[in-house]
Amino acid sequence: MMDVQATGQIMLGRRRLLAWGGRLAGAGAVGAFLPGMAWAQAAEKYPTIKAEFESYVSSGKLPGVLATIGRASGLPDVIAVGTQGLGEKTPVNIDTLWRVYSMTKPITGMAAMILVGEGKMKLDQPISEFLPEFANMTVLTDPEKSMDAVPAKNQITVRHLLTHTAGLGYSIITKGPLLQAYLDNGITPGIVSRFPIPGQPTSTPTPDLKTFSERLAKLPLVAEPGTKWSYSISLDLLGRVIEVASGMDFEAFLKTRIFEPLKMNSSYFQVPKSETPRLVSNYAPVNGVLFPIDPAATSIYLDKPAFAFGGAGMVCSARDYDRFLNMLANYGELDGVRIMSPKTAALAMSDLLPPAVSTDGTYADGAGFGAGGRVGKGANEGVYGWGGAAGTVAFVDPKRKLRAVCMAQYMPSNAYPFHENFAKWVLKDLGQPA
Repeated sequence: MMDVQATGQIMLGRRRLLAWGGRLAGAGAVGAFLPGMAWAQAAEKYPTIKAEFESYVSSGKLPGVLATIGRASGLPDVIAVGTQGLGEKTPVNIDTLWRVYSMTKPITGMAAMILVGEGKMKLDQPISEFLPEFANMTVLTDPEKSMDAVPAKNQITVRHLLTHTAGLGYSIITKGPLLQAYLDNGITPGIVSRFPIPGQPTSTPTPDLKTFSERLAKLPLVAEPGTKWSYSISLDLLGRVIEVASGMDFEAFLKTRIFEPLKMNSSYFQVPKSETPRLVSNYAPVNGVLFPIDPAATSIYLDKPAFAFGGAGMVCSARDYDRFLNMLANYGELDGVRIMSPKTAALAMSDLLPPAVSTDGTYADGAGFGAGGRVGKGANEGVYGWGGAAGTVAFVDPKRKLRAVCMAQYMPSNAYPFHENFAKWVLKDLGQPA
């Protein structure tokens, strides 16, 4: 699926949001959302978020927006405004389904970390030990101008895939002749719409994850592995590594090791037709008008995808994503069910970047990077999160048992400043300086 950071700006790549962890440190307790409680009752605790959401909906910029904010292990507060689509009457709620795109990456990252914790793979293990096709990679000498390449000096490792330092590209970011090579080989992050989208390259994805891996391995890298932060399809490829290391289909692994134990019952790579009434429509703001690029009733997400795209393929509810974050806030456990050890969870949310790699000037500007998500540094160490292409964003601060999710549905992500502003709204409503 199209990726949030590739559509333009990304909130998570802004230095000012490194203050998430430190500024939320003194946040007061937030009450739990109780079954049957009207959303307005919870929303009164968050006047800034409520006012902003109402402004977007009343002005016609969005049909509906929702946020959840949780503390400790309790159920989250819910702030919901508007409906699932233009002209619709169904209000958005905690069980509404949203395309989370790149918020799939942290889930794939944690799936890999489960295997790391079990000793079935190691962070610095070459992926060629699982995928032999990656044993002899080459690196472009001038990525934007030619396909001339030299042998890679380093092997791609599991760490590199988790942190976007493998030297891989992205068909919605990569420039030059490698872009066409990606498109010709079906190396894409999925399909966003049944309609052509201006400015976005089109390509038919590979038929399965194994073919994706084999074709990708034949193409050169944009940078030497372990030397540069380059946002990429690395989490999609990691899905194939997980398959081989676990001996289980990637999607089946997610279901049995994460979704089912956490009771994430509304997390899909293909939305069942029976659940279509809960799916929001996706829009592109064009000259002040919302153009439906993926209407819920005929959504591309109702079709079976080529494979489970671990980098940007998921649809899920705010309830489900909050449960995922709640597990992380408890260092790997929720409701008495342990997904991974506390040590593994803490490692996953720590800075896993190779020592020589900096994120300055990238989508993760000034931050560290963990298992598929951005992490704070210094006083903000352990604050972990990422965003999605259609305006969604989420973060968790395990040290303070705080988590927050924002769900909206518009593309590109920089059309509105949700990625830049949501954390500031949370901080303000919790009485913290912006």
